[in-house]
Amino acid sequence: MTTVASHPDSERGSPRGQAVIELLSSMRFAISLLTVICIASVIGTVLKQNEPTNNYINQFGPFWAELFATLKLNSVYSAWWFLLILAFLVVSTSLCIARNTPKILVDLKNYKENIREQSLKAFHHKAEGHLGEAPEVAAKRLGALLATGGWKVKLQERETPTGKGWMLAAKAGAANKIGYIAAHSAIVLVCVGGLLDGDLMVRAQMWFGGKEIYNGGGLIADVPAQHRLSERNLAFRGNLLVAEDTASGTAILNQSNGILLQELPFVIELKKFIVEYYSTGMPKLFASDIVIHDKATGEKREARVEVNHPASFKGINIYQSSFDDGGSQVTLQAVPMAAATKAFEVEGTIGGSTDLTNGNEKMSLEFTGLRVINVENLSGGLGTQGTGVDVRKVDLRSAIDERLGAGHKTTQTKELRNVGPSVSYKLRDAAGQAREYNNYMLPVDTGDGVPVFLLGMRETPSEPFRYLRPPADENSELTGFIRLRAALETPELRNRAVQRYARKAVDPQRPELTQQLADSAARSLGLFAGLEQVQGKQVSGLQALADFLEANVPEAERARAGEMFVRILNGALFELDVVAREQAGVKPMPTEQVQGFMTQAVLALSDAPFYPAPMTFLLKDFKQVQASVFQVARAPGQSIVYLGCALLILGIFAMLYVRERRLWVWLSPQGEGAQASLALSSNRKTMDVDREFDQLSARLLGRLEKTP
Repeated sequence: MTTVASHPDSERGSPRGQAVIELLSSMRFAISLLTVICIASVIGTVLKQNEPTNNYINQFGPFWAELFATLKLNSVYSAWWFLLILAFLVVSTSLCIARNTPKILVDLKNYKENIREQSLKAFHHKAEGHLGEAPEVAAKRLGALLATGGWKVKLQERETPTGKGWMLAAKAGAANKIGYIAAHSAIVLVCVGGLLDGDLMVRAQMWFGGKEIYNGGGLIADVPAQHRLSERNLAFRGNLLVAEDTASGTAILNQSNGILLQELPFVIELKKFIVEYYSTGMPKLFASDIVIHDKATGEKREARVEVNHPASFKGINIYQSSFDDGGSQVTLQAVPMAAATKAFEVEGTIGGSTDLTNGNEKMSLEFTGLRVINVENLSGGLGTQGTGVDVRKVDLRSAIDERLGAGHKTTQTKELRNVGPSVSYKLRDAAGQAREYNNYMLPVDTGDGVPVFLLGMRETPSEPFRYLRPPADENSELTGFIRLRAALETPELRNRAVQRYARKAVDPQRPELTQQLADSAARSLGLFAGLEQVQGKQVSGLQALADFLEANVPEAERARAGEMFVRILNGALFELDVVAREQAGVKPMPTEQVQGFMTQAVLALSDAPFYPAPMTFLLKDFKQVQASVFQVARAPGQSIVYLGCALLILGIFAMLYVRERRLWVWLSPQGEGAQASLALSSNRKTMDVDREFDQLSARLLGRLEKTP
């Protein structure tokens, strides 16, 4: 920013208003504002903007979330202090331009031909020489010579004691000063464009038009008028979700503590949404075929909106932002996880909910999402992506190899596979507490050769899903696992399974061991089922066996005892499955599937207590309805910003690459010819200036004769 210092005498008598103007138009004030804007922009880039308050609380804690809300750091670009700083920067830069532009324009017109010949000797670049022609002739010849090199020249005749002398004044590179004006004007234009396209217009309507932020629920059509902005709103940027075969003409403007509704002068109807995927499951193209209905005239216009290819209507740009579910219809099968009760079906719409009862407990089932395509990397099993990873494992070589570049590819090849649709839902209790679940529709072979159902659960949205993996039975259903779990909780069936296992496992020649083995099997099943307290706490699964061995078996004998307990447990559970099938009238499982099913069932039964839901919901059928998310924007400042960017580029180029130079040649009569004194000044001292001066001296004066 360019400023011209005032004379101290003029500052003494300046009024307070003049002092304020001096401060506002000063370079230090503008640099301070730019510094604050840069810091605020960094914060706005690092910290996600306009997120729900709960997201900040979950990520940073209540204290920082409240601080962000107080300082408006969660909505930096619409904060009053940010807009105020931009306004001050516009005022400061405009004052600077207003103060210095007249002086710059005057300086551009001035050749400074009135400089005294004695002053030329004070310049760093100076030379003298003798020309064999009269001063007037030499001045005109040198002037024409400089004009051919792009210099602007002015001649002045002066009286001297020895006759008439001529002063030749020339200048070049005046665009350098124009660059200062262009760069400063660009800052003003960019800031003005930013203010126009930001939330300034929306804030103005809230301050002076009685508009209020809406933070309630319900349908868009039921939102009162004080939360709606007029179609004539000069600038806005909002989102519009339109499901297939529906239409909408009201955009949502997200605010830090709610929303505002923006009425559009047209309605967007989504005829078809198109999405294509890469082999990795990431979308490579999504586009929308739409029909725009003009509210005023009834005109219809068809258009296709793609990423980076927006449509425009009545000065409003329509961008393809993303896509979402548009209210797909799903049919879920509710499978009780603990009780041996019959399964039932429930139908719903994504985004909706339904009420359920579990005895005296009332729950709400919220349908939150449907994904038709799920591409997973199964090269090392699904567990390599965060489910079932041994966090204690340290493999330095593997860690290094995975991070080496293209010259050393030793990592495993990815095995990408579409594992089918999945549904996500929430179970909310009467107190309002909810857990989120994500279940895959089809059994998935995660690399063990045994298809399993993936039943995901998490307590908060910030956590990853943790998956229970019960095995699929011979009919690719969850029935076999649920039947086995119910049998494990039934004393009569446990006792029958224990007796059968003991009779089969004991040598007929040693019948006295039957009861001893039956007691051990009963103890194993009881510990596994969580019927006993171990070390004063109620545990179940494989952890209960481990705690029991640690408390009752010497360390030296634990490995052998553990193998024995696990072998007995596996045998007893196998007989328990056989007994349960006989009671239910189901045929025995095929021999080739038994081992894999029972191995995975033991692990799933051990983890089942950590799956707190009384029932799980499996996706049985669905009818997908897709929705397109558009961003609609009216940006009158866009052209202003583009103009400012162009001026900024030109201004910076002119300031950096254009050197302002001024040249004077004083020609005084000497004998039959003229004595010439040459001087050159430049706004930057560089080696190019030295080289140019040498060339000009040789060209204008012939033989170079520099003066010290």
